[in-house]
Order: sequence, then structure tokens, then C-alpha cells
Amino acid sequence: MLELNGVHAHYGKVHVLQGTSLKVQSGEAVGLLGRNGVGKTTTLKTIMGLVKATGGEISFNGSNLTDIAPHTIPSTGIGYVPQGRGIFPSLSVKENLEIGLTKAPPSQVFDYVFDRFPRLKERLSQPGGTLSGGEQQMLAIARCLVMQPRLLILDEPTEGIMPILVQDIRREIKAGNDEGVSILLVEQNIKTALRLCSRIYIMEKGAVVHQAAAQDLKDDKETLHRYLGVTV
Repeated sequence: MLELNGVHAHYGKVHVLQGTSLKVQSGEAVGLLGRNGVGKTTTLKTIMGLVKATGGEISFNGSNLTDIAPHTIPSTGIGYVPQGRGIFPSLSVKENLEIGLTKAPPSQVFDYVFDRFPRLKERLSQPGGTLSGGEQQMLAIARCLVMQPRLLILDEPTEGIMPILVQDIRREIKAGNDEGVSILLVEQNIKTALRLCSRIYIMEKGAVVHQAAAQDLKDDKETLHRYLGVTV
């Protein structure tokens, strides 16, 4: 499905991604972990064309994403929830959701979304910017889901969110994956990543330095401490 082979990217003269390679198979949930500043968010932005790849190849279902315009990448079947949510604060919840409508009538889409996120139905006419942080994250995820993506990319979806809402968001990410949506997750909450993902990549200095099954990594305290500075 998604494959990165030796991807490089720069911010000006700064060489941020230095040969990053990873794969996400159809129906799989994959975590991308690492300390702050190692290139995780840049990897996601490069997949979406928001940062230009300066080397290597990014392919999705056989198409080279580096050859197409960034604004067309979502139409290939990739949904992206950026760090900071990226909703439109002055638009209502309904208007934010309608931005992503491409494949189904509104009634079907809204029924699906509100089954997943009933809080949004209660706030349909409310401006997105007045929602709580957790509700804004729900809205950002829901906006991607209305596009019926085959791959959902999430950057720190539980960051700065109340624990009770973290549980809701974690549950809905898992539900989407159970329905066949592939997941690529960047997450600082290691326990969340290990719970949601079947495989984990670890980045350091702009490249993947370790990969393992999530269950194996959970038991590998030496690797967790060496690359992430944590134990679980």
C-alpha cells in the first residue's frame, strides 16, 4: 500500500530526512516513534507533499506520490490529520465536515460520523474554534473519515487532550482500522501506540533505525530506553 524507499528531505540547508524507509500494508496499523526532532512529522508532511522529497521514492498503491501535486494526494485515498488538528475555526462543525465530502451523500456521511463521534452531532452548528481540544481532534479525524480513505495518517492525535477523550479517540482509531482502514500513527504516548499498532518503526536522526512487532517492542526494555527514553 504505502512504501517509502530511501526518502530524503531538507528544510533549506538542513538535511532532515536522511534515507527514511518504511511500509504500511493494506489493513495494517503502523506506529512511527522517536524522540522530538528526529523527523517524524517531516516524514508525514513529505508523504503528503507538504515538504518536497529531495531523494528516494514514496509510493501508494503503485503510484509515485512525488510525481503528483500535493493537493491531489488526498484523492488517492490518503487522509491526513496533522499535529495541531488543522480544522477551520471560523466554520461550523457541519461546514468543516462538508469540506471533505467527495464520495457519499451527506445523510450517509453524517450518520456514519455521528455514530463514531456523537459529541459532534450535539455541536453541529457550533464554530470549530469553540470546541475543546479533544472535540477538535474528533472533528479533524471525522473530516478525514467522510472521504472514506484507505489510509489514515495521524500526527500526535492524543497530544494535549483530556484522558477521558483520549480513550474515545483511541477507540475510534481502532474501530477504523478494524473496518479495514490502514493507519500510520505518530504518537508520543508510547502505550497508545503499542496498543493501537501491530508494527512499530523507530526514528533517530532522520532515518528509521529499528522496527519490530509492537508486542515484541513492549517487552524490549533496552530498545525502548535507548531510543525513546522510556519503559512501559
